[in-house]
Amino acid sequence: MSGDDRSWNDGDKLSFSERDRRRREGRSSQREQRPKGVSKAREEAATKQYLKQIDGLFSKTRGGAEVEKLGAAVRAAHGTSELAEACRQYRDVAGFPADAALMGMFLDSGDTELVIGGLEALQAACETEGFRASGGLRSQIRMLAEDPDDDVAELAEALVERL
Repeated sequence: MSGDDRSWNDGDKLSFSERDRRRREGRSSQREQRPKGVSKAREEAATKQYLKQIDGLFSKTRGGAEVEKLGAAVRAAHGTSELAEACRQYRDVAGFPADAALMGMFLDSGDTELVIGGLEALQAACETEGFRASGGLRSQIRMLAEDPDDDVAELAEALVERL
């Protein structure tokens, strides 16, 4: 060699075994830094709550992704015998919808309790939010004004007068 006494393993270079040892030691020291008083169950619960909040921030509807799934279930059940049950599940979680199209499906459910609740929610929306019903929703309410159930017919007639 031309006067070069340096070997491939100078003092500033680490061997592979030394690198592996340092890497292993670094992992164990990270585990020891974890707070000892925090239980695993609390960490998981906090993580789930955080993810649920984040999920709600990025969903399109008020109430988060769960409400979106329930709304999709109501839309999928429209025209089937499962519509009333899907509407009940939605109502139990999120109340009556603010979306006019979804509210129309509630009025189509055939369940007197859901129809009356939907008409009352529409009346409340008309009073407070300046709700504007589409032509289809108006005609649906006019049809309900001729319903054989007196309670449904009275609420629908009162709502027709407001719209």
